[in-house]
Amino acid sequence: MKDGFISRAIKAEFERKLVSGKVLILLGARRVGKTEFVKNLISTHPELSVLSMNRDDLGDLELLSERRTVHYKRLLEGIDLLFIDEAQNIPEAGKVLKLMVDTMPNLKVIATGSSTFDLSNKIGEPLVGRKNTIYLFPLSQMEFNKLETYKKTSEKLESRLIFGSYPELEKYVNWEEKREYLEEIVNAYLLKDILVYQGIRNSQKIFDLLKLIAHQIGSEVSIEELGKKLSISKNTVANYLDLLTKVFIIYRLDGFSRNLRKEVTKSKKWYFYDNGIRNAIVQNFNRLKDRSDIGQLWKNYLISERLKKQHYTRMRTNNFFWRTYDQQELDWLEESDQHLSAFEFKWSDRKKAKAPAAFQKAYPDANFQLVNRDNYLDFIM
Repeated sequence: MKDGFISRAIKAEFERKLVSGKVLILLGARRVGKTEFVKNLISTHPELSVLSMNRDDLGDLELLSERRTVHYKRLLEGIDLLFIDEAQNIPEAGKVLKLMVDTMPNLKVIATGSSTFDLSNKIGEPLVGRKNTIYLFPLSQMEFNKLETYKKTSEKLESRLIFGSYPELEKYVNWEEKREYLEEIVNAYLLKDILVYQGIRNSQKIFDLLKLIAHQIGSEVSIEELGKKLSISKNTVANYLDLLTKVFIIYRLDGFSRNLRKEVTKSKKWYFYDNGIRNAIVQNFNRLKDRSDIGQLWKNYLISERLKKQHYTRMRTNNFFWRTYDQQELDWLEESDQHLSAFEFKWSDRKKAKAPAAFQKAYPDANFQLVNRDNYLDFIM
């Protein structure tokens, strides 16, 4: 750790994909450390001539928006690396970046963005074959593990279940300060990308939707029922849920079926990418001993950490939950090359467990594992 900076799990892949003639796009939610990561990486390469620009700077935005070859040659002359922070709001960003790398084939370009729907729409087709994309999430236990003993990790578990793993939380020791920081994220940043998106006007409905989802972690969610509670159409609910996934707030989990007619497949479950954001939305930062939702927190934590592990270690899997209409169920299934691995998450149960009988019968070759406090680190690291 240098000057308080925790080394991120994407570092090796990021350096490998930072090549001339291509744009390296770093995506992730606001405040997960994208800018700090890039600046720290740049500081380790003093041999490079770097130009840093930010779309929030009106002067930079004007320079970036002028799409002329002669302009970019003048702007980028003698520059080895161009860093554009929060690039999603540059008009026609894809065409701008394409012209830059076409004009300056030896140039390396890094562009960060917090909004996949915006950045991808503007970059997508123009940069086909000219971009690499990497995702950054709140800090993972894989990253903490480089700095912590097992004892420290065990001591920190309660805090991470309650406050999550946003990088800046490491600056705060006081629990009230952690709470205030997360409330600031929710109030000032959480829906910012969605609200600037064309056609999205009613922020309260989206926030109310998030509250409903936050109270139903680990449960199957009916879009029709959500629409009734919010007095909006199911199509609007579906659209909002899609946007919330694209700005890295929530994650959708589908039902799995391959054989059984009685398997539930149409329902969805939703989890948050970070426990702290979820708890800030429901305004509950009580200690674990005073909570009734510890099972939900445990499932959400394990899933969010597993997703980080999958991304950072390039695990190619499809993720599902499994349930039958007679209520036999499993929390988490991973399908990879037609092989199934099933997991059940338990906070309090440290006994041996078996997969449901219907699952064993339908998928006799599948692996099964109970994930609890004794072995959870093997699941998330």
